[in-house]
Amino acid sequence: MAHKVDVYVGQRIRQRRWLTGMTQQRLAELVGIKFQQIQKYETGANRVSASRLWDIADALGVTVAFFFDGLKSEAPEKTGKAEENIPVDVMGDKEAMDLIRSYYSIPEDQRRRLFELARVLSDVA
Repeated sequence: MAHKVDVYVGQRIRQRRWLTGMTQQRLAELVGIKFQQIQKYETGANRVSASRLWDIADALGVTVAFFFDGLKSEAPEKTGKAEENIPVDVMGDKEAMDLIRSYYSIPEDQRRRLFELARVLSDVA
């Protein structure tokens, strides 16, 4: 059985890879391993060594700490109706990940206006 930390780190690898639009094959090439190994890391089936995690972080343009961010934080308690529709693992939700990727592909000035619109609409709801 995979350790929860290995699963979490694997999820963070997958999320970052996906957000950057990188394939498992490309990440594997950049790190110098086979794509099957990336699959095993992403599922938590295999542990990522410190040196390999360093290489993966470099290939994905993040620090090693990125893979551990939020690991010990507790899920926030639900306090209102607006939070009832938020998935427990937002970064594991495909729809949320699609939205994030699309959001960051919008030019910055338009993105700011979209953000303000979303903020206003959520305050109304």
